[in-house]
Amino acid sequence: MIKLPHNQLSPEQVLARLAAETEPRTPLSCYRYFQVTDPKAFRDQLYLTLDPLAVFGRIYVAHEGINAQFSAPQSRVEEVKEQLRSLPGLAGIDVKPGIAQGKDEAFIKLVVKVKKSLVADGLVGNEGDPVLAAPHLSAAEFNAALDLPEVTVIDMRNGYESEVGHFDRAWCPEVETFREQLPMVVEKLQDKKDSPVLMYCTGGIRCEKASAYLRQHGFSDVRQLEGGILGYVRDIRNKGLPSRFHGRNFVFDGRLGEKVTDEILAQCFICGAPADEHQNCADTACHRLHIRCPACAERLQDCCSEDCLAAKQLPEDQHLERRRRLAAEREIFYQRSKNR
Repeated sequence: MIKLPHNQLSPEQVLARLAAETEPRTPLSCYRYFQVTDPKAFRDQLYLTLDPLAVFGRIYVAHEGINAQFSAPQSRVEEVKEQLRSLPGLAGIDVKPGIAQGKDEAFIKLVVKVKKSLVADGLVGNEGDPVLAAPHLSAAEFNAALDLPEVTVIDMRNGYESEVGHFDRAWCPEVETFREQLPMVVEKLQDKKDSPVLMYCTGGIRCEKASAYLRQHGFSDVRQLEGGILGYVRDIRNKGLPSRFHGRNFVFDGRLGEKVTDEILAQCFICGAPADEHQNCADTACHRLHIRCPACAERLQDCCSEDCLAAKQLPEDQHLERRRRLAAEREIFYQRSKNR
């Protein structure tokens, strides 16, 4: 049997390697919708190309394209871009740097996975076909469009992302998944089909499908932000434009967020104090993503509640039983939500 290329190091070795690094890393991201005939072969090619360049991150490959969040040593960023763009289908791909530079805690290893789809959208057939995606607006154009009195601005991210940062006038649906957001947006905006609609997400990949989905459902004037929030922040900083995005940008890596402005829009999940930093509960049976202030994080030892703090001290067999019970409860909740 041929063994697929993947990380061969133990968790301890991975962390030791990361601790030994002296060069700062640059967080990067990119995506592209294109036809991938053999996702498994392309997955292997990506891994063999990027692993020797000390790239860490999470990359998804599907028949519909590639979606990547990763980091690279600062001195090798241009080489990484060059190597990516040399691969079939990726010529000229826009590789966006993260908002905060020089971070080293984003990723600890390289993982490249084959997936059914690049984003969990729940769409079937040609629903949300990226070929039908809406035109893009630059940062300056997006800023100007935000001032149109009749415009509707939609945050196409999950509720836990938008609660720490969003654009002026944005409608931020309180949803847990992109899958449930798409039909909600169409239903809620039935009377806006002939009015201008602006949408944005983190890096642009969700809006490619979401904007196509809206156009397929009769929305005549849809626009999307070029490069998402990441591209927007890069643009306004390069061109000295005012930021119409406020607060923190949620990211799906070890950092869980990058500060765009100093405004704090959210509150501590535990005590209600102003706070905008997400953290997963330190009780591994719970692992709930929540916002906490430094005082509560210290008092509860990074847990989300007194119950979880106490559960951390349980014997292994009891903790395992708690993990199973909570997992079963989450699955029941997920199935009920899906059938609503």
